[in-house]
Amino acid sequence: MKLIKSFVFTASIAAVLTSCGSGSQVLSTPIENVDSIPLKVSDLTEAEKQNWGHLDLIKDTIPGMSVDKAYAEIIKDKKGQTVIVAVIDSGIDIEHQDLQNVLWTNTDEIPGNGIDDDNNGYIDDIHGWNFLGDAYDEQLEFVRIIVKGDKSNPQYEAALAEYEEKYQEALANKQRYEQIYQMVKTSDETIAKHLGKEDYTKEEVAAIETDQADVKQAAAMLQNMYANGLESSEAALKAVKRGVDYFTDQVNVNLNKDLKGRTTGDDPDDLTDTGYGNGNVMPSEKGESHGTHVAAIILAERNNGLGPNGVANNAQLMSLRAVPNGDEYDKDIALAIRYAVDNGAHIINGSFGKYYSPHSQWVRDAIKYASDNDVLFINAAGNEGIDIDKKDVFPNDAIGTGPEVSNTFITVGALEPEYGAGMLAGFSNYGKVNVDIFAPGAKIYAATPENEYDTKGGTSMAAPAVAGIAALIRSYYPKLSAAQVKQIILDSGLPIKTDVIVGGNAEDVRPFSELTKSGKIANAYNALIMASQMK
Repeated sequence: MKLIKSFVFTASIAAVLTSCGSGSQVLSTPIENVDSIPLKVSDLTEAEKQNWGHLDLIKDTIPGMSVDKAYAEIIKDKKGQTVIVAVIDSGIDIEHQDLQNVLWTNTDEIPGNGIDDDNNGYIDDIHGWNFLGDAYDEQLEFVRIIVKGDKSNPQYEAALAEYEEKYQEALANKQRYEQIYQMVKTSDETIAKHLGKEDYTKEEVAAIETDQADVKQAAAMLQNMYANGLESSEAALKAVKRGVDYFTDQVNVNLNKDLKGRTTGDDPDDLTDTGYGNGNVMPSEKGESHGTHVAAIILAERNNGLGPNGVANNAQLMSLRAVPNGDEYDKDIALAIRYAVDNGAHIINGSFGKYYSPHSQWVRDAIKYASDNDVLFINAAGNEGIDIDKKDVFPNDAIGTGPEVSNTFITVGALEPEYGAGMLAGFSNYGKVNVDIFAPGAKIYAATPENEYDTKGGTSMAAPAVAGIAALIRSYYPKLSAAQVKQIILDSGLPIKTDVIVGGNAEDVRPFSELTKSGKIANAYNALIMASQMK
C-alpha cells in the first residue's frame, strides 16, 4: 500500500479532533557544531516550503540534503552518465510537463505492434509495465487472508482480530471526519458572511469582535486550524477532506470483504503465471497521484521554469505500476523488481509497504537478485510511527532483525522541515537495525497528474529523496558499485546527536542515534565528496 498508509493525517488535524564509515571527514561544518546551530524561528517562506528538501542545514537552518549546494559547488557543469531509475508505485503521469523529457524508453520494442519484440516477456513495454491492468482499488492483505479462509495460515487469526478492530475504527473515523468537515465548512461560510467576502485572512479572523455566538464559535474553529499549521479555511477543508476520503476508502474498498479488485486474470499465488497486465503505466484517474509525486522528487526535469527540481539531473524514469489503492500483491512486486533489473535499472525506488505478506520470500529473493546484479533498492520505512525492529514490515531484506540478503537495500525514515527536537516526522517508522537513514519526507512539494503540483508527506517522499542522491552518485561516479553507493550515503550523512520526539509523542524523547542504523540524515553534498574520494 502506498505510504504504508496512503493517507498521513497531520498533527494539525489531530489537534482539531482532540479539541473539537564516518562522514565527519567530509562535513562542510565541523561535526561538533552541527547540533549547536541556531534553530530556525521564523516561518518558512513559500520558496523554502517548495524546496526545503534541497536546502542546507548550516546555511538555511533547515534539515535538507544540501542538493542546491551540491549543484553549485560540486556538479557545476560536469557531465554525468545516464542512470535509469525504476519507480515501482501507482500509475505515473509520464505526460507530465516535468517528467515527459526524462523517460526511459525500451528502444528494442516497437510501439503498438502487439509483439514482444525484445522477447522479455512483456508486449509493448515502451516505458515500463503495468502489473495492475485496468484495476486500481484493492483490499488490504489481511482482508485477503480472511477472505481466502485458509485457517492453516499462521497469520489468519491475527488477521481476523485486526479486521474487527480496524473496520470499527475506520467507520468511526469516517463519521468523525465527515462531522469535522461540515463544521469547518459551516465556519467558513459564517465568517465569509460576517466579513462580507469569501477571501479573508487569518489576521482578519483574529480581529473579529462580536457578540454573535455563531460567529464567535466559527472564528474559534478556524483559529484552531490556523494554530495547527493550516493557513486558510481552504487549506483546512482540503486537509479534512483528505481524511474523509481516506476513511471512506478504507470502509468501502480496503476493508471490504466483497471487493473483487484484481482483474488481470492471473493466479496471484503462482509466481510462474506471468505476462499479465499491459504497457499503459499512466494513472487510472487523476486522484492516483502517488507515483507521479514520488517520481518527480527523484528526477523532475531541472531548471525548466516549471515545478520544483528533481534531485537527479541525468536520470531516466522506468515506470512500473504495481501499487494499488490498497495492499500490493507480493507477486507483482517480485516481478516488478526483476523487470527493473533485467531491463537495465541502476536504482529501484519502493515507496510502499504492508504488515502482512504471504509470499514475502518471493520479494526477498527479488531484492537479493537486485543486489546480486549491482542494483540499489531504496525502501520507505512506513508511516505508523513504530519501531520496525519490533514489528515486521514488508518488503524487507531480512527476516526480523536477522541476516540481510542484500547489501544494496536502504530503508529511509522521514524528517520534518524543522531542525531540533521536532525534526523526526511524527508518522515515521524508525529502527536501530532496520532503518538506515532519514531524509526529508514531510510537507514535500512535487508534481501530480495533469501538470499540477501538490504537497504530500510520508516516508514515501523520503525514499525518493535518497534515490535521487543515489542517482547522482551513480551518474558522476559510475565505477562505484551499488554496495559502495549505499555505504557512501550512510557514511556521508550528517550525524545528529540531539534528542528528538518520537512518534509525535512529546513525552517520548530519545537520542536520534537510537532510531536509525547510521544515526544520520542524508546529505547529497557530502555524499558526492565522499564518492570522489572513494573512486
